[in-house]
Amino acid sequence: MDILKSLGIVELVISGGDPLLRDDAAEIIDYASKLFVTTVYDNGSMAAKKIEALRNVDFVAISIDSLDEAKNDYIKGVPGSWRRAMETVEALHKAGIKVSVTPTISQLNLYEILDITNYFTHKGIPVWYCLYSYDASEDKKQLFRIGKANDEFIIRDNQAMVKLCDSLMEMKKKNNRILMTDELLKTLRTLFSEGKRTWRCRALRNFLVIDHLGRIAGCHVHNFAGSLFDLPRLWNSQKFKTLREIYIKCTQCSYLCYIFYSIHGSPYGHLMLAKDQWKNAKLLLEK
Repeated sequence: MDILKSLGIVELVISGGDPLLRDDAAEIIDYASKLFVTTVYDNGSMAAKKIEALRNVDFVAISIDSLDEAKNDYIKGVPGSWRRAMETVEALHKAGIKVSVTPTISQLNLYEILDITNYFTHKGIPVWYCLYSYDASEDKKQLFRIGKANDEFIIRDNQAMVKLCDSLMEMKKKNNRILMTDELLKTLRTLFSEGKRTWRCRALRNFLVIDHLGRIAGCHVHNFAGSLFDLPRLWNSQKFKTLREIYIKCTQCSYLCYIFYSIHGSPYGHLMLAKDQWKNAKLLLEK
């Protein structure tokens, strides 16, 4: 547990299917929120039904990919998803829950990300972003799989993505509800303008992944490396040192969460994060 405390951030992904996926999910959320900066991700299907369970989390992130109902439902592949998500954001906001909106940037909504950002931030609702990606690995032993290739979603207009990064950095000067750091936006800008990865993955150093069975890995793209109960014994082991060297050379993904943790998960990264987002300190300090 001390190792997890040192990492400091827990993200709980809750979406689709049966309410909260586990009967004890509310207990898990309550426990995590007392020890970590805790974010719960939802597609809007459950969060409004579990408001009290979410009362003490730092953020509830609701995925909305367009202000156009039909387009959003097409992207999600679920009729009614837009209306349900919008109603959930409104219900959580009124209830005093720290709700945020997390669009996934893809070719289908690339040109409306600024409109989405303005719409919600002007309502006092923070926004941050995901980037369309999918697991290209064919390793059947990886912890779990996310997404699949879809040419409709793959960003082809690199210059528009570069312009978006520039626009968001400019907007951030006056809009402190954009919860993206300049450093992360600059990293994305370089990725799309020059095709260069200016970060190195810090999996199993700055972050790790735990699945529903308690298995751990540096990130989900790789095979599990042990169980949560093994973590104190394994953290400084030769096995984990070797895995860290493998992970730091890995270029398999461009998931924004992993990029963010790789950039901002170290003590120096914490300082960069604090300098960039100091105006939002009250979002975490006010419970």
